[in-house]
Amino acid sequence: MDAGAFSVLLTSGGRRVALVREFQAALRALGVPGRVLVADLRRNAAAFHAADAGVLVPRVTSPEYVPHLLALCEREGVRMVVPLIDTELHLLAPHREAFAARGVTLVVSSPATTELSLDKRTTRDFFQAHGFDTPAVLDAAAILADPDARYPYFLKPADGSCSVGATRIDDAESLAFHARHTANAMVQEFVKGEEYTLDVLADLTGKVRCVVPRLRIETRAGEVSKGMTVKDPLLMEAGRRVVEALPGAMGCMTVQLFLTAERAVKFIEINPRFGGGFPLAAAAGAKYPEWLIAWALGREPEVAMDAWTDGLVMLRYDDAVFVQKSEIG
Repeated sequence: MDAGAFSVLLTSGGRRVALVREFQAALRALGVPGRVLVADLRRNAAAFHAADAGVLVPRVTSPEYVPHLLALCEREGVRMVVPLIDTELHLLAPHREAFAARGVTLVVSSPATTELSLDKRTTRDFFQAHGFDTPAVLDAAAILADPDARYPYFLKPADGSCSVGATRIDDAESLAFHARHTANAMVQEFVKGEEYTLDVLADLTGKVRCVVPRLRIETRAGEVSKGMTVKDPLLMEAGRRVVEALPGAMGCMTVQLFLTAERAVKFIEINPRFGGGFPLAAAAGAKYPEWLIAWALGREPEVAMDAWTDGLVMLRYDDAVFVQKSEIG
C-alpha cells in the first residue's frame, strides 16, 4: 500500500451506492491515492460491489466486530472509517482513541451524542433542556380517557428508525390499537407543517461548518424519494445551534424538524450519521466527504455555511448493480 494513500472504509454499506461514489469522487478531487472500501455482513449488498473493494465483517453486535475493524484498517491501509447505520454508532463511539492510535479517523460522535439519538424520549429531553421547541409527548391512556381529546396525534416507537411503526392517529380506536401493538410506543402532538431534513456538517473539533436544509417532498419506506434544497437562514441557524449543543458531534449529522405556517421550528430527531437523502446535498455542492478527508489530512478546505445551490430538486428512481452468482456466495 502506498504510504501516502488514504483509503476510506464505509461500514454497513447496504444500498448506499451514491455515498460510495461521493467518497470516490472526493479522493479524486483531492488528488489523494486511495480506495473506498465497504464492509458488510454479506456480499449481496449493492454498495459492496460499487466500492473499490468489499470486505466481509462479523455482525455489528458480535464482540469480534471492533477488533475485526481495527485489524482490517491496519491490513488495508484504511485512514478513515465512516459508520452508516444507527445500531453501530454507539458501539463504535467509545473506540475513537483506539482507531486514532492506528492513524485512523473514526467519523462518529461521542458516546453521549450517539446514545442520545437511540431513544426519541432522550432526544426530546435534550431538545427541551437546551430550549429547542419539540412536539409534546403525551400519555396514550390519558388521551383515551378524555372524551374531548383533539385528534390527530402521532405515534411511533421511541427506539425506532426509518419511520418503521410511525403513524398518524385519527381516532381513539386507532390509538388503542397502535399503542397496544407498537413496542415502546411514544405518542406526540401532531404538527402541521413542512418536514425538513438538515444535513449538518461538524468538523473534527465539533464546530458546525455547513448546513443544508432539504424539504421532504415525498418519502418511501422512511427515506426521501423527492426533495429540494432550501436556503433558509432560519433553518440553517437552527441546525447549527442544535448540533453545536451536542457533546462531541462529528461528521454529518442528520436533524429532522417541522416548519409550521407561522415559521415556528419544531425539532423531531437527530441521527448522527449520513442520512439516506444526503446525495441531494452533495449534488448541490456540499462536499462533506471531501471536506472530512481534507481535515483528516490536516488541510483546511474552503468551506462556507451556504456555499451550495438553492432550489435543487432530487427525483429518485430505482437502479441496480449486476453481479455474477459467484460474486455474492
